[in-house]
Amino acid sequence: MITRRKFTLGAAAAGALAQSPLALSAASQPSAVVKFDVPAGACDCHTHIHGDPAKFPWFAGRTYTPELALPEEMSALHKAIKMQRVVIVTPSVYGTDNSATIYGMQVRGNDARGVAVIDEKTTEGELDKLASLGFKGIRLNLATSGVSDPAVARKRFLAAAERVKSRGWHVQLNTSLAVISAMKDALAASPVPVVFDHYGGADEAKGVAQPGFSDLVDLVKSGKAFVKISVTAGPRENYGHFTPLAQMLIAANVDRILWGTNWPHPNSGSGRKPTEVTPLWPVDDAFVLNLLPSWAPDAAVRRKILVDNPAGLYGF
Repeated sequence: MITRRKFTLGAAAAGALAQSPLALSAASQPSAVVKFDVPAGACDCHTHIHGDPAKFPWFAGRTYTPELALPEEMSALHKAIKMQRVVIVTPSVYGTDNSATIYGMQVRGNDARGVAVIDEKTTEGELDKLASLGFKGIRLNLATSGVSDPAVARKRFLAAAERVKSRGWHVQLNTSLAVISAMKDALAASPVPVVFDHYGGADEAKGVAQPGFSDLVDLVKSGKAFVKISVTAGPRENYGHFTPLAQMLIAANVDRILWGTNWPHPNSGSGRKPTEVTPLWPVDDAFVLNLLPSWAPDAAVRRKILVDNPAGLYGF
């Protein structure tokens, strides 16, 4: 049975407290209603599919095991929050097997694009196939795999950029501000676009003065890097902490900002055994989407973030 509980959440727009009921079940669906006009062609730029493990086996070296999150559930979410398009990213629990992502993309058709995970064994022929299916980049998940050594991160990034530079693809990084700062020169000189997940790994409670955030802002301002203003982990006591981070990044370069849900909100840091199923975080994505007008009050700016920027990067 689906159970519910209440979380007190800080409404970023005016600092007022708001209550949002959040379902404690797999693949949460929104309870809130979107309160602003979402433009046609809006894109959720960060999602995952967790398929039936009988069809899509988990990676033996995974660090956690999530609950299932199916394409039909994702479609229901996007209907509720008025997102026409989607970018599906292969999560770490599949290693370099992109089959579940392909499954999700095929359900959504032309409104879906993919971001793959590859390694040195991935052939050019396999990359060609991924390109034909609508993949537009590859992801380096340094955070979940525990890579905090900038030298290792730099090596992996340079190798990834070399693999995709002739394809017009980008390299997506899930990492920390410390690693971004340490390899800022390599990122600034990248031959391909760079996309940072989830505010570059910033801790929203530490604000815009936290170490490394200015380096992230500089990379965005230069036009070399995109950043997803997508919220990770579970429900927050105060989402208002994200407001100054989002506003500074948007002010730096509105043409390099992307929005995403991070649905189905996997909990990769629960401390459970890797083979033990970890419940998904119960996040109300409509509630979070309703924060966007406080981060970007201008409807034209929101259109860039939700429609134009994803269309250009992902080729919609």
